[in-house]
Amino acid sequence: MAGRIHNFNPGPAALPVEVLEEAAESLLDFKGSGMSIMEMSHRSAAFEEILNDAVARLKRLLKLTDDFKVIFMQGGASSQFFMVPMNLIPEGSSADYINTGTWSTKAIKEIEILKKRYKVVASSEDRNFRYIPKDFSFTPGAAYVHITSNNTIKGTQWATFPTTDGQPLVADMSSDILSRPFDAKPFGLIYAGAQKNLGPAGVTVVIIREDMLEREPKNLPTMLRYSTHVSKNSLYNTPPCVNIYMVQLCLKWLEETVGGLEAIARINKEKADLIYGLIDSNPFYKGTADPDSRSLMNVTFRLPSEDLEKKFVAQAGGNGMGGLKGHRSVGGCRASLYNAVTLDAVRDLVAFMKDFAQANA
Repeated sequence: MAGRIHNFNPGPAALPVEVLEEAAESLLDFKGSGMSIMEMSHRSAAFEEILNDAVARLKRLLKLTDDFKVIFMQGGASSQFFMVPMNLIPEGSSADYINTGTWSTKAIKEIEILKKRYKVVASSEDRNFRYIPKDFSFTPGAAYVHITSNNTIKGTQWATFPTTDGQPLVADMSSDILSRPFDAKPFGLIYAGAQKNLGPAGVTVVIIREDMLEREPKNLPTMLRYSTHVSKNSLYNTPPCVNIYMVQLCLKWLEETVGGLEAIARINKEKADLIYGLIDSNPFYKGTADPDSRSLMNVTFRLPSEDLEKKFVAQAGGNGMGGLKGHRSVGGCRASLYNAVTLDAVRDLVAFMKDFAQANA
């Protein structure tokens, strides 16, 4: 599409062009209804069809069994940092957390505010979160084990998920959900803000196993209970309808155009391998994550100086490549390679990186 840049933003992030084009047609008149998708009642048959289709597609893509419930919530993944312990830690019990960076640190802060019992069973803080821990032992009878599957700021990712000896896994998958296949059976709950791989900002997907709902305390406010949203099919209150519609379109694109998670996983690995291959072969660039912990979604790297990093980001922008500035807390550069980022975009970035290194070495 003319005028569009290669979008490497970390979130809100790139959306598939096909999705944007289909959504554009619905802004004035959704399927002959005479009104915009933004104007439709969330109680209408048309919207319930969108909602139910989104749930069905997500369950198919992740191969979820019937005991998993899918709900759409507001408040971002950050609200799940407190909703998870509020709902899932029974009185007298505790939870295990593995700390791999900024977002898991924030989740731990929320459980401390709630004065719930927890234990950090592993952390990579000793080396500035450059790696995913490999040595940990879990607390017998822990309510759950919380992980962050991908770390957008530090550029690390769980290649395989930990085996917990029966304790349910709880995962913040905001930045890599639907980027690859995985076995959902060990998970009691998965949550993900949509704005990286699922759609636009403003809606959060929560996937919860049915047995986890039985832990819910009776004194929680209605809106903070997972059972409220499960029992009403995400329609207890007015949901973010347009955002759910966009998620539905992204799921349709992933399922029907791309061909599912196995197909997108191959594409995502090819994209990441192109950039990491250049970083490893050119001393002008230095990756910030340990090679065995590298993220396929967020490639983080440094240049010889901060001035060169600023120049790199500016010149990349001038060449139609946006979003390459590293997170403000760590600096450097970052290329986010979510599902909608194309192979052509990555090839163009790698070519630019080669030219920039040659011109500035």
